[in-house]
Amino acid sequence: MSSAGSAPSSPLHTANVARMYNYLLGGRENYAADRQAAEHLLAMAPGTRELAVANRRFLERAVRHAVEQEGVRQFLDHGSGLPTADNVHQIAQRHDPSAHVVYIDNDPVVLAHGRALLADGPQTAMITADVRRIEQVLDHPDVKRLIDFSEPVAALFVSVLHCVPDSGDPPGIIRRVVDRLAPGSLVVLSHLVSEDERARRRLTDFLDGVTGGNWGRVRRPEEIASWLEGLELVEPGLVEVSAWRPDPGDVPGPQSSEWIELGAVARVP
Repeated sequence: MSSAGSAPSSPLHTANVARMYNYLLGGRENYAADRQAAEHLLAMAPGTRELAVANRRFLERAVRHAVEQEGVRQFLDHGSGLPTADNVHQIAQRHDPSAHVVYIDNDPVVLAHGRALLADGPQTAMITADVRRIEQVLDHPDVKRLIDFSEPVAALFVSVLHCVPDSGDPPGIIRRVVDRLAPGSLVVLSHLVSEDERARRRLTDFLDGVTGGNWGRVRRPEEIASWLEGLELVEPGLVEVSAWRPDPGDVPGPQSSEWIELGAVARVP
């Protein structure tokens, strides 16, 4: 659950989904409001921590696939959230030291901690931007410096677009990015979904309340599938995140009976 939209004006007293996600993953870059909200969420849905871990593992496998199997060496991580173990640049550069990564977020706490990533070298940058204003992202000087749009790029939208309300046009964000990508580029997407209208409303209302309105909504699976139309889905397609190319020894399976996170890697034809 990465951050998107307007950053909260009082981070000490208002929960933030990126910091809640950090807490669920065992991180330390969070406040009491984030921990309290995350514990309430765990009481509502005991599998939420496992869901967060499964989503992070999906990100790791997708980045590894992009480098090893697709030959992609450039990454745009939209709504990257707080740094944690095995960040995108670490995964990508482990497999190819030439990989370039730009992280995008607008939360001041994320940015303060994320600047430490720059110590890893000139091939990584973190920029302040709102993913809803995608043209500003793509035309940012650091993006122009590190990303060559004439070559394949992996555009990551991992657990971020459910933070964007419908008024922010999440599918339009993807389309506008894809319009700038070269053939062979990838879109890596994960998103909270539920078939149960009551469950969708319950989680959406809760997260909207604890974040002071800085939230989008849990959506239906078919909505997310429609966002990837026109792209080539990499097998096994759009699936629950733990079922996307699990590593040996992994035990795929949904972490909640009410909502799951769907994930996919899709290729730009």
